[in-house]
Amino acid sequence: MAPPILKLDDIFLSFGGAPLLAGAGLQIEPGDKICLVGRNGSGKSTLLKIAAGLVDAQSGEVFRHPSSTVRYLEQAPDFAGFNTVQAYAEAGLGPGDDPYRVTYLLSHLGLSGDEDPKMLSGGESRRAALARVMAPEPDILLLDEPTNHLDLPTIEWLEGELQKTRSALVLISHDRRFLEKVSTATVWLDRGTSRRLDRGFAHFEAWRDQVLEAEELEQHKLGKSIEREEHWLRYGVTARRKRNMRRLGELQTMRSSYRGHKGPQGTVQATVSDAQESGKLVIEADKITKSFGERAIVTPFSIRVHRGDCIGLVGPNGAGKTTLLKMLTGQLSPDSGIVKLGTNLEISTLDQKREDLDPEDTLANYLTDGRGENLLVNGEQRHVTGYMKEFLFQPEQARTPIRNLSGGERARLMLARILSRPTNLLILDEPTNDLDIETLDLLQEIVAGFPGTVILVSHDRDFLDRTVTSTIAPAVPDAPDGRWIEYAGGYSDMLVQRKGALEERKRAEKTAEKPKTQQATASGSSKVKLSFKQKFALENLPKEMAKAEAEIAKREQVMADPNLFTRDPAAFNRLAGEMEKLRASLTDMEEEWLELEMLREELEG
Repeated sequence: MAPPILKLDDIFLSFGGAPLLAGAGLQIEPGDKICLVGRNGSGKSTLLKIAAGLVDAQSGEVFRHPSSTVRYLEQAPDFAGFNTVQAYAEAGLGPGDDPYRVTYLLSHLGLSGDEDPKMLSGGESRRAALARVMAPEPDILLLDEPTNHLDLPTIEWLEGELQKTRSALVLISHDRRFLEKVSTATVWLDRGTSRRLDRGFAHFEAWRDQVLEAEELEQHKLGKSIEREEHWLRYGVTARRKRNMRRLGELQTMRSSYRGHKGPQGTVQATVSDAQESGKLVIEADKITKSFGERAIVTPFSIRVHRGDCIGLVGPNGAGKTTLLKMLTGQLSPDSGIVKLGTNLEISTLDQKREDLDPEDTLANYLTDGRGENLLVNGEQRHVTGYMKEFLFQPEQARTPIRNLSGGERARLMLARILSRPTNLLILDEPTNDLDIETLDLLQEIVAGFPGTVILVSHDRDFLDRTVTSTIAPAVPDAPDGRWIEYAGGYSDMLVQRKGALEERKRAEKTAEKPKTQQATASGSSKVKLSFKQKFALENLPKEMAKAEAEIAKREQVMADPNLFTRDPAAFNRLAGEMEKLRASLTDMEEEWLELEMLREELEG
């Protein structure tokens, strides 16, 4: 095993009150690809900053190999003194580094390099910072939420770059799929301490559950041991005083350990407040369009959204997802076409920019809309501090200004407010940003079990696969031209269907050229006759085509049930896959029969 190039051991750090880190550690060896996981507020970002040398631990050992280079992805890059993004990114290069790496990275991250840093959006700032830290290919690359504000094509490109990089990686991310594809080891930061699993994130959750179960069992055993010792002290035969004192001391130690045990942080407990049921048809859009100048954002697009649907919107940044979402929800009028909203709609929106949050407002005031200490949840009066606890906020945080919250805590706070209000149409724009894995699990359960309708925009592939019933995506993913297509199922289902359509198109283009070649051959040799195999195919293909048409008709009849997709999405997807194969087979048979029939006529004529 190679010696570590960076090692943190027994790190302690407290900002007053309970320590944030108490015995935490992190060891990085060449080639490591480590994901650092833990609840929001567990100290992940702080530990990463200690590794980068940006924060000093109050105690513990910090070792960095003298010759190793370390780069840390800043959450808020400092562009002072730089006139262009190119100049900012190149400032991160060392003397022997290749300047072309900056141009290459900026191009793939959607930046030209000529942008004025003062005019960058939050997402563009993050992309510029990524280019700066990745360009030198350092020995150690520390990345805190690198996928935030990146679109799906860029996230998938970044996965490939990090998989092949020679740099050792430590990643913090809420994106499960990203962590599964990139990481080969996992460090879990929990209650101030850290544990390491030498396997990637895909194995983390099962391992974590085993650790917590074993811990709970140990606590149970300790409790039973204390009961036995207390019984002995009260009722046991009196032994030598010295022995009694020793056992009494051991009992005090066990009691202290039992009382001082800090269990894992609880999980968010929440449900959506019931609202009046909306009409069966929630949204109907008929041939809607939208353009900005010469650029088409949405060309004629139609959709019917029914109660109970969960629809995902995906696509690269700038493709027009937010524009389409605003048209579907009546916030923006289309240039042409009609949007009709259903009856009894009560809409709640989670905005990706968190614009609804006033940084000077307090948590309690935000949750109650300034109406005292109580709020109404599902028709029941709840005290604000009790409701906050369900979302893992402490009572003393009630008067805390929102500006003091982390990104994950802000997202959790907005969820708390949205879920307290009656709603039957949830609009979620990048809802997974900054949420920890456990809160993501809760949000997934809420969305999957929501009795109303959900429309969400997300770049989180795992979240989409676990929740949505259909996915709207650009017809041309790499160069959106305003055409949008609705696919059945989640993101992975969309990729399969898109690939199938592409293969079918290629097959059709290839077979379109065959008849000409075969006709030319036939006309050049009038003595040529159909082979036995060709004659057999010509006679039997119509029967096979009839069978395929009958099978297709059977499945069409089953899929005509409007409730099938909601009731049994797996059956719907299976039938859709079978239909696709049957139609492709039917097309092949029809083309083969047509070619043979044309050849027969040519030979006989």
